[in-house]
Amino acid sequence: MAKVIEGLFYSESHEYVKVEGNVGYIGISDYAQHALGNVVYVDMPDVDDEIEAGEEFGAVESVKAASDLFAPVSGKVIEVNEALDDQPELINQDPYENWIIKVELSDKSQLDELMDAKAYAAFCEK
Repeated sequence: MAKVIEGLFYSESHEYVKVEGNVGYIGISDYAQHALGNVVYVDMPDVDDEIEAGEEFGAVESVKAASDLFAPVSGKVIEVNEALDDQPELINQDPYENWIIKVELSDKSQLDELMDAKAYAAFCEK
């Protein structure tokens, strides 16, 4: 069973958002990294890029497949996880510690559209 963390917000495309104040840490869930297998490359946006909820902002490539990343929330990219440039496999080791981008949230009400841990765990079991 994939690890699901309480207190995070999850999308149906398996991204998560960890919220601290007005900042969202966005990455892929444990379920997603298991499904992908060994991650070999992470395509990330640039700092200061604007991302829109539901729109593509990058991709994760594994030995098996490439998967687009969809923004669970809108906002401005304030940091990208540069460690993933050299060590994309960090996502396999702990996808919740190794977020992909950090954004300044433009509309916190969008979080209401996402699933909590319990709903996401049930969604993954389907």
